[in-house]
Amino acid sequence: MAGEVMLSVQTNRPAFPTTGSAQLAYVLIEARPVGAIAQVRMPLNFAFVLDHSGSMAGAKLSNLKAAAKLAIDRLGPDDLVSVVIFDDKVQVLVPSRPADHPSALKREIENIRDGGGTEMSKGMRAGLDELRKGLSPGRVSRMLLLTDGETFGDADICRKLAAEAGRSGIPIIALGLGEDWNEELLDDIAEASRGVSDFIPDRQPEAILKSFEEHVRTAQATAVQNAHLILRLVPGVLPRAVWRVTPLIAKLGHRALSDRDVQVTLGDMDVKQGQSVLVEMLLPPRAPGAYRIAQAEITYDIIALGRVGEKEKVDVVVEFTPDLARASQVNPYVMNIVEKVTAHRLQTQALDEAAAGNIAGATQKLRAAATRLLELGEEELARTALEEARRLEEGKGLSPAGTKKLRYETRKLTQKLD
Repeated sequence: MAGEVMLSVQTNRPAFPTTGSAQLAYVLIEARPVGAIAQVRMPLNFAFVLDHSGSMAGAKLSNLKAAAKLAIDRLGPDDLVSVVIFDDKVQVLVPSRPADHPSALKREIENIRDGGGTEMSKGMRAGLDELRKGLSPGRVSRMLLLTDGETFGDADICRKLAAEAGRSGIPIIALGLGEDWNEELLDDIAEASRGVSDFIPDRQPEAILKSFEEHVRTAQATAVQNAHLILRLVPGVLPRAVWRVTPLIAKLGHRALSDRDVQVTLGDMDVKQGQSVLVEMLLPPRAPGAYRIAQAEITYDIIALGRVGEKEKVDVVVEFTPDLARASQVNPYVMNIVEKVTAHRLQTQALDEAAAGNIAGATQKLRAAATRLLELGEEELARTALEEARRLEEGKGLSPAGTKKLRYETRKLTQKLD
Protein backbone atom coordinates (compact mmCIF):
# COMPACT_ATOMS: atom_id res chain seq x y z
CA MET A 1 0.00 0.00 0.00
CA ALA A 2 1.10 3.55 -0.72
CA GLY A 3 0.89 6.46 1.71
CA GLU A 4 4.40 6.35 3.21
CA VAL A 5 5.39 9.47 1.27
CA MET A 6 3.36 12.67 1.47
CA LEU A 7 3.37 14.68 -1.76
CA SER A 8 2.35 18.35 -1.66
CA VAL A 9 2.34 21.20 -4.18
CA GLN A 10 2.51 25.00 -3.89
CA THR A 11 2.89 27.71 -6.53
CA ASN A 12 4.53 31.11 -6.30
CA ARG A 13 1.16 32.89 -6.53
CA PRO A 14 -2.28 32.04 -5.15
CA ALA A 15 -3.67 33.24 -8.49
CA PHE A 16 -2.19 34.31 -11.83
CA PRO A 17 -3.36 37.27 -13.93
CA THR A 18 -5.40 36.71 -17.06
CA THR A 19 -3.18 37.99 -19.84
CA GLY A 20 -2.85 37.53 -23.56
CA SER A 21 0.63 36.00 -23.33
CA ALA A 22 2.44 33.14 -21.63
CA GLN A 23 3.74 33.75 -18.11
CA LEU A 24 6.32 32.21 -15.83
CA ALA A 25 5.21 30.11 -12.87
CA TYR A 26 7.15 28.31 -10.15
CA VAL A 27 5.77 25.05 -8.79
CA LEU A 28 7.23 23.63 -5.58
CA ILE A 29 6.74 19.88 -5.16
CA GLU A 30 7.62 18.49 -1.73
CA ALA A 31 7.96 14.77 -0.93
CA ARG A 32 8.38 13.68 2.67
CA PRO A 33 8.32 10.24 4.34
CA VAL A 34 5.59 10.08 6.98
CA GLY A 35 4.11 7.76 9.57
CA ALA A 36 5.70 4.45 10.52
CA ILE A 37 8.30 4.72 7.78
CA ALA A 38 10.00 7.48 9.78
CA GLN A 39 11.05 4.77 12.26
CA VAL A 40 12.60 2.52 9.62
CA ARG A 41 16.37 2.07 9.88
CA MET A 42 18.22 0.08 7.25
CA PRO A 43 21.70 -1.27 8.05
CA LEU A 44 24.60 0.47 6.33
CA ASN A 45 27.31 -0.73 3.99
CA PHE A 46 29.78 2.14 4.48
CA ALA A 47 33.31 2.71 3.17
CA PHE A 48 35.67 5.47 4.28
CA VAL A 49 38.18 6.28 1.52
CA LEU A 50 40.65 8.73 3.04
CA ASP A 51 43.56 10.73 1.68
CA HIS A 52 46.62 10.44 3.96
CA SER A 53 49.16 12.04 1.59
CA GLY A 54 51.92 14.30 2.86
CA SER A 55 49.78 17.43 2.57
CA MET A 56 47.46 16.00 5.25
CA ALA A 57 50.14 16.33 7.94
CA GLY A 58 49.35 18.05 11.22
CA ALA A 59 45.92 19.22 12.31
CA LYS A 60 44.19 17.95 9.17
CA LEU A 61 45.22 14.36 9.75
CA SER A 62 44.50 14.58 13.48
CA ASN A 63 41.00 15.86 12.81
CA LEU A 64 40.47 13.32 10.05
CA LYS A 65 41.24 10.47 12.44
CA ALA A 66 39.05 11.99 15.15
CA ALA A 67 36.19 12.36 12.66
CA ALA A 68 36.52 8.80 11.40
CA LYS A 69 36.53 7.45 14.96
CA LEU A 70 33.47 9.53 15.85
CA ALA A 71 31.70 8.16 12.76
CA ILE A 72 32.61 4.61 13.82
CA ASP A 73 30.92 5.28 17.16
CA ARG A 74 27.73 6.21 15.28
CA LEU A 75 27.56 2.84 13.51
CA GLY A 76 25.67 -0.14 14.87
CA PRO A 77 26.74 -3.79 15.10
CA ASP A 78 24.58 -4.67 12.08
CA ASP A 79 26.34 -2.10 9.88
CA LEU A 80 29.22 -3.06 7.59
CA VAL A 81 32.24 -0.77 7.46
CA SER A 82 35.55 -0.64 5.60
CA VAL A 83 38.42 1.84 5.72
CA VAL A 84 40.71 2.51 2.76
CA ILE A 85 43.60 4.98 2.85
CA PHE A 86 45.45 6.29 -0.17
CA ASP A 87 48.32 8.51 -1.20
CA ASP A 88 50.08 7.48 -4.44
CA LYS A 89 49.49 3.92 -3.21
CA VAL A 90 46.50 2.32 -1.54
CA GLN A 91 45.96 0.27 1.60
CA VAL A 92 42.80 -1.46 2.74
CA LEU A 93 43.18 -0.63 6.40
CA VAL A 94 39.93 -2.34 7.43
CA PRO A 95 38.37 -4.84 5.00
CA SER A 96 34.57 -4.86 4.96
CA ARG A 97 33.31 -6.21 8.27
CA PRO A 98 30.55 -5.65 10.85
CA ALA A 99 31.06 -2.59 13.04
CA ASP A 100 30.60 -4.69 16.16
CA HIS A 101 34.03 -4.03 17.70
CA PRO A 102 34.45 -0.24 17.41
CA SER A 103 37.51 -0.08 19.69
CA ALA A 104 39.48 -2.33 17.33
CA LEU A 105 38.40 -0.28 14.31
CA LYS A 106 39.42 2.96 16.02
CA ARG A 107 42.87 1.55 16.86
CA GLU A 108 43.44 0.90 13.16
CA ILE A 109 42.41 4.45 12.32
CA GLU A 110 44.67 5.94 15.00
CA ASN A 111 47.67 4.29 13.31
CA ILE A 112 47.22 6.27 10.06
CA ARG A 113 50.31 8.32 9.18
CA ASP A 114 50.79 10.94 6.46
CA GLY A 115 53.08 10.58 3.44
CA GLY A 116 53.25 10.29 -0.34
CA GLY A 117 51.45 11.91 -3.27
CA THR A 118 47.81 11.64 -4.36
CA GLU A 119 46.22 9.11 -6.71
CA MET A 120 42.59 9.10 -5.78
CA SER A 121 41.44 6.44 -8.25
CA LYS A 122 43.40 3.78 -6.37
CA GLY A 123 41.49 4.56 -3.20
CA MET A 124 38.16 4.71 -5.02
CA ARG A 125 38.71 1.36 -6.73
CA ALA A 126 39.63 -0.37 -3.46
CA GLY A 127 36.67 1.26 -1.70
CA LEU A 128 34.29 0.01 -4.39
CA ASP A 129 35.72 -3.48 -4.12
CA GLU A 130 35.03 -3.49 -0.37
CA LEU A 131 31.52 -2.08 -0.80
CA ARG A 132 30.63 -4.69 -3.40
CA LYS A 133 31.22 -7.38 -0.77
CA GLY A 134 28.28 -6.01 1.22
CA LEU A 135 25.96 -4.89 -1.59
CA SER A 136 22.40 -5.90 -0.80
CA PRO A 137 18.94 -4.44 -1.45
CA GLY A 138 18.50 -4.46 2.31
CA ARG A 139 21.48 -2.19 3.00
CA VAL A 140 22.19 1.50 2.34
CA SER A 141 25.58 1.69 0.62
CA ARG A 142 27.75 4.79 0.70
CA MET A 143 31.36 5.74 0.03
CA LEU A 144 32.73 8.70 1.95
CA LEU A 145 35.71 10.04 -0.01
CA LEU A 146 37.92 12.80 1.40
CA THR A 147 40.91 14.48 -0.21
CA ASP A 148 42.84 17.70 0.27
CA GLY A 149 44.73 17.81 -3.02
CA GLU A 150 44.78 17.33 -6.77
CA THR A 151 44.94 13.77 -7.99
CA PHE A 152 47.77 13.08 -10.44
CA GLY A 153 46.88 11.94 -13.95
CA ASP A 154 43.91 9.72 -13.08
CA ALA A 155 40.95 12.13 -13.06
CA ASP A 156 39.19 10.34 -15.92
CA ILE A 157 39.62 7.01 -14.14
CA CYS A 158 38.00 8.58 -11.07
CA ARG A 159 35.03 9.65 -13.19
CA LYS A 160 34.64 6.16 -14.65
CA LEU A 161 34.76 4.62 -11.18
CA ALA A 162 32.12 7.09 -10.01
CA ALA A 163 29.87 6.05 -12.89
CA GLU A 164 30.42 2.40 -11.89
CA ALA A 165 29.42 3.29 -8.35
CA GLY A 166 26.26 4.99 -9.59
CA ARG A 167 25.26 1.96 -11.64
CA SER A 168 25.83 -0.22 -8.56
CA GLY A 169 23.65 1.98 -6.35
CA ILE A 170 26.58 3.40 -4.36
CA PRO A 171 26.38 7.20 -4.00
CA ILE A 172 29.73 8.85 -3.23
CA ILE A 173 30.04 11.60 -0.63
CA ALA A 174 32.99 13.53 -2.11
CA LEU A 175 34.56 15.93 0.39
CA GLY A 176 37.34 18.41 -0.39
CA LEU A 177 39.42 19.72 2.50
CA GLY A 178 41.16 23.08 2.13
CA GLU A 179 41.68 24.94 -1.14
CA ASP A 180 43.96 22.80 -3.33
CA TRP A 181 41.61 20.19 -4.76
CA ASN A 182 39.70 20.03 -8.02
CA GLU A 183 36.08 21.01 -7.38
CA GLU A 184 35.02 20.14 -10.95
CA LEU A 185 36.30 16.59 -10.45
CA LEU A 186 34.62 16.10 -7.07
CA ASP A 187 31.36 17.51 -8.45
CA ASP A 188 31.60 15.12 -11.41
CA ILE A 189 32.21 12.19 -9.05
CA ALA A 190 29.19 13.13 -6.94
CA GLU A 191 26.94 13.66 -9.96
CA ALA A 192 27.96 10.43 -11.72
CA SER A 193 27.36 8.38 -8.57
CA ARG A 194 24.20 10.30 -7.53
CA GLY A 195 25.98 11.42 -4.39
CA VAL A 196 26.96 14.81 -3.00
CA SER A 197 30.10 16.93 -2.91
CA ASP A 198 31.09 19.49 -0.30
CA PHE A 199 33.85 21.82 0.86
CA ILE A 200 35.53 21.78 4.28
CA PRO A 201 37.54 25.00 4.82
CA ASP A 202 41.23 24.52 5.59
CA ARG A 203 40.99 26.99 8.46
CA GLN A 204 38.28 24.88 10.06
CA PRO A 205 39.70 21.34 10.01
CA GLU A 206 37.56 20.53 13.05
CA ALA A 207 34.60 20.80 10.67
CA ILE A 208 35.59 17.34 9.40
CA LEU A 209 34.04 15.90 12.57
CA LYS A 210 30.70 17.60 11.95
CA SER A 211 30.70 16.64 8.28
CA PHE A 212 31.48 12.95 8.85
CA GLU A 213 28.85 12.66 11.58
CA GLU A 214 26.23 14.44 9.47
CA HIS A 215 26.76 12.17 6.46
CA VAL A 216 26.65 9.00 8.54
CA ARG A 217 23.42 10.15 10.21
CA THR A 218 21.87 11.03 6.83
CA ALA A 219 22.72 7.58 5.47
CA GLN A 220 21.16 6.00 8.57
CA ALA A 221 18.00 8.05 8.03
CA THR A 222 17.50 6.77 4.47
CA ALA A 223 14.07 5.19 4.22
CA VAL A 224 12.97 5.66 0.62
CA GLN A 225 15.04 4.50 -2.34
CA ASN A 226 14.94 4.71 -6.13
CA ALA A 227 12.52 7.65 -6.13
CA HIS A 228 11.48 9.15 -9.47
CA LEU A 229 9.27 12.16 -10.13
CA ILE A 230 7.10 12.23 -13.25
CA LEU A 231 5.43 15.49 -14.21
CA ARG A 232 2.57 15.15 -16.69
CA LEU A 233 1.78 18.50 -18.27
CA VAL A 234 -1.41 19.58 -20.02
CA PRO A 235 -1.08 20.89 -23.59
CA GLY A 236 0.49 24.33 -23.81
CA VAL A 237 2.38 24.16 -20.50
CA LEU A 238 6.13 24.09 -21.07
CA PRO A 239 8.82 23.14 -18.50
CA ARG A 240 11.88 25.42 -18.48
CA ALA A 241 14.05 24.13 -15.64
CA VAL A 242 13.89 21.72 -12.70
CA TRP A 243 15.83 22.33 -9.48
CA ARG A 244 16.22 20.16 -6.42
CA VAL A 245 15.92 22.59 -3.50
CA THR A 246 16.18 20.30 -0.48
CA PRO A 247 18.29 18.91 0.95
CA LEU A 248 20.66 20.89 -1.36
CA ILE A 249 20.14 23.16 -4.36
CA ALA A 250 21.04 21.48 -7.64
CA LYS A 251 19.82 21.80 -11.20
CA LEU A 252 18.35 18.47 -12.27
CA GLY A 253 18.45 17.01 -15.72
CA HIS A 254 15.08 15.75 -16.86
CA ARG A 255 14.17 13.15 -19.44
CA ALA A 256 11.24 13.53 -21.80
CA LEU A 257 8.96 10.50 -21.68
CA SER A 258 6.66 12.03 -24.29
CA ASP A 259 5.94 15.48 -25.65
CA ARG A 260 4.22 16.39 -22.36
CA ASP A 261 5.79 14.10 -19.72
CA VAL A 262 9.13 14.61 -18.01
CA GLN A 263 10.88 12.39 -15.48
CA VAL A 264 13.39 13.43 -12.83
CA THR A 265 15.51 10.98 -10.85
CA LEU A 266 15.44 11.79 -7.13
CA GLY A 267 17.24 8.71 -5.78
CA ASP A 268 17.27 8.12 -2.02
CA MET A 269 15.26 10.10 0.49
CA ASP A 270 15.87 10.45 4.21
CA VAL A 271 13.20 10.75 6.85
CA LYS A 272 14.50 14.06 8.20
CA GLN A 273 14.17 16.24 5.10
CA GLY A 274 12.68 14.30 2.23
CA GLN A 275 13.17 16.08 -1.06
CA SER A 276 11.73 19.19 -2.67
CA VAL A 277 11.79 20.16 -6.33
CA LEU A 278 11.16 23.58 -7.89
CA VAL A 279 9.88 23.55 -11.46
CA GLU A 280 9.98 26.63 -13.67
CA MET A 281 7.28 26.47 -16.32
CA LEU A 282 5.52 28.68 -18.84
CA LEU A 283 1.74 28.86 -18.56
CA PRO A 284 -0.34 29.64 -21.66
CA PRO A 285 -3.04 32.35 -21.54
CA ARG A 286 -6.25 31.27 -19.84
CA ALA A 287 -9.68 32.77 -19.17
CA PRO A 288 -10.56 33.32 -15.51
CA GLY A 289 -11.01 30.09 -13.55
CA ALA A 290 -9.16 27.19 -11.96
CA TYR A 291 -7.21 24.82 -14.20
CA ARG A 292 -5.23 21.66 -13.71
CA ILE A 293 -1.91 22.36 -15.42
CA ALA A 294 -0.05 19.19 -14.45
CA GLN A 295 -0.04 16.05 -12.36
CA ALA A 296 2.99 15.13 -10.25
CA GLU A 297 3.63 11.46 -9.53
CA ILE A 298 6.39 10.01 -7.41
CA THR A 299 7.36 6.33 -7.59
CA TYR A 300 9.60 4.83 -4.92
CA ASP A 301 10.76 1.70 -3.13
CA ILE A 302 10.82 0.94 0.58
CA ILE A 303 13.14 -2.04 0.57
CA ALA A 304 13.09 -2.42 4.36
CA LEU A 305 9.34 -3.11 4.18
CA GLY A 306 9.53 -5.18 1.02
CA ARG A 307 7.67 -2.61 -1.06
CA VAL A 308 8.67 -1.77 -4.63
CA GLY A 309 7.08 0.61 -7.11
CA GLU A 310 4.88 2.49 -4.67
CA LYS A 311 3.19 5.61 -6.08
CA GLU A 312 1.74 8.89 -4.92
CA LYS A 313 0.05 11.49 -7.14
CA VAL A 314 -1.06 15.08 -6.73
CA ASP A 315 -2.67 17.51 -9.18
CA VAL A 316 -1.15 20.93 -9.83
CA VAL A 317 -4.05 23.37 -10.03
CA VAL A 318 -3.72 27.11 -10.60
CA GLU A 319 -6.28 29.90 -10.66
CA PHE A 320 -6.39 32.68 -13.24
CA THR A 321 -8.07 35.93 -12.23
CA PRO A 322 -8.73 39.38 -13.71
CA ASP A 323 -8.45 40.82 -10.18
CA LEU A 324 -5.06 42.58 -10.28
CA ALA A 325 -4.90 42.94 -6.52
CA ARG A 326 -5.30 39.20 -6.04
CA ALA A 327 -2.93 38.41 -8.92
CA SER A 328 -0.24 40.60 -7.35
CA GLN A 329 -0.10 38.48 -4.18
CA VAL A 330 2.75 36.00 -3.77
CA ASN A 331 3.42 32.89 -1.73
CA PRO A 332 6.28 34.03 0.56
CA TYR A 333 7.48 30.49 1.30
CA VAL A 334 7.86 29.59 -2.37
CA MET A 335 9.34 32.98 -3.27
CA ASN A 336 11.95 32.62 -0.52
CA ILE A 337 13.05 29.37 -2.18
CA VAL A 338 13.02 31.02 -5.62
CA GLU A 339 15.30 33.79 -4.31
CA LYS A 340 17.75 31.25 -2.87
CA VAL A 341 17.82 29.27 -6.10
CA THR A 342 18.38 32.51 -8.01
CA ALA A 343 21.33 33.47 -5.79
CA HIS A 344 22.89 30.04 -6.35
CA ARG A 345 22.24 30.24 -10.09
CA LEU A 346 23.82 33.70 -10.38
CA GLN A 347 27.06 32.68 -8.68
CA THR A 348 27.20 29.51 -10.80
CA GLN A 349 26.82 31.57 -13.95
CA ALA A 350 29.44 34.03 -12.68
CA LEU A 351 32.00 31.28 -12.13
CA ASP A 352 31.27 29.89 -15.60
CA GLU A 353 31.65 33.36 -17.14
CA ALA A 354 34.97 33.88 -15.37
CA ALA A 355 36.24 30.50 -16.56
CA ALA A 356 35.29 31.49 -20.13
CA GLY A 357 37.17 34.79 -19.81
CA ASN A 358 34.11 37.04 -19.71
CA ILE A 359 35.24 39.17 -16.78
CA ALA A 360 32.58 41.86 -17.22
CA GLY A 361 29.78 39.30 -17.26
CA ALA A 362 31.21 37.43 -14.28
CA THR A 363 31.61 40.62 -12.26
CA GLN A 364 28.06 41.74 -13.02
CA LYS A 365 26.60 38.40 -11.93
CA LEU A 366 28.70 38.26 -8.77
CA ARG A 367 27.42 41.68 -7.74
CA ALA A 368 23.85 40.64 -8.55
CA ALA A 369 24.36 37.49 -6.45
CA ALA A 370 25.71 39.62 -3.60
CA THR A 371 22.58 41.78 -3.69
CA ARG A 372 20.35 38.70 -3.47
CA LEU A 373 22.43 37.22 -0.67
CA LEU A 374 22.24 40.44 1.35
CA GLU A 375 18.46 40.47 0.94
CA LEU A 376 18.44 36.89 2.26
CA GLY A 377 20.53 37.90 5.29
CA GLU A 378 23.61 36.00 4.07
CA GLU A 379 26.08 38.78 4.78
CA GLU A 380 29.23 36.66 4.83
CA LEU A 381 28.46 35.04 1.49
CA ALA A 382 27.57 38.45 0.04
CA ARG A 383 30.95 39.83 1.16
CA THR A 384 32.67 36.87 -0.47
CA ALA A 385 30.85 37.51 -3.76
CA LEU A 386 31.80 41.20 -3.69
CA GLU A 387 35.43 40.38 -2.85
CA GLU A 388 35.63 37.97 -5.79
CA ALA A 389 34.10 40.64 -8.07
CA ARG A 390 36.73 43.11 -6.88
CA ARG A 391 39.51 40.61 -7.56
CA LEU A 392 38.26 40.11 -11.11
CA GLU A 393 38.11 43.87 -11.71
CA GLU A 394 41.69 44.21 -10.50
CA GLY A 395 42.87 41.43 -12.80
CA LYS A 396 43.75 39.03 -9.97
CA GLY A 397 41.36 36.25 -10.90
CA LEU A 398 39.08 34.33 -8.56
CA SER A 399 40.58 32.99 -5.35
CA PRO A 400 40.38 29.23 -4.70
CA ALA A 401 38.88 29.78 -1.25
CA GLY A 402 36.26 32.27 -2.44
CA THR A 403 35.31 30.15 -5.42
CA LYS A 404 34.76 27.07 -3.28
CA LYS A 405 32.86 28.99 -0.61
CA LEU A 406 30.42 30.43 -3.14
CA ARG A 407 30.11 27.18 -5.06
CA TYR A 408 29.26 25.01 -2.07
CA GLU A 409 27.70 27.32 0.51
CA THR A 410 25.04 28.69 -1.84
CA ARG A 411 23.89 25.09 -2.37
CA LYS A 412 22.95 24.99 1.31
CA LEU A 413 20.82 28.14 1.38
CA THR A 414 17.59 26.14 1.55
CA GLN A 415 18.75 24.39 4.72
CA LYS A 416 17.61 27.60 6.42
CA LEU A 417 14.10 28.00 5.04
CA ASP A 418 11.98 30.86 6.32
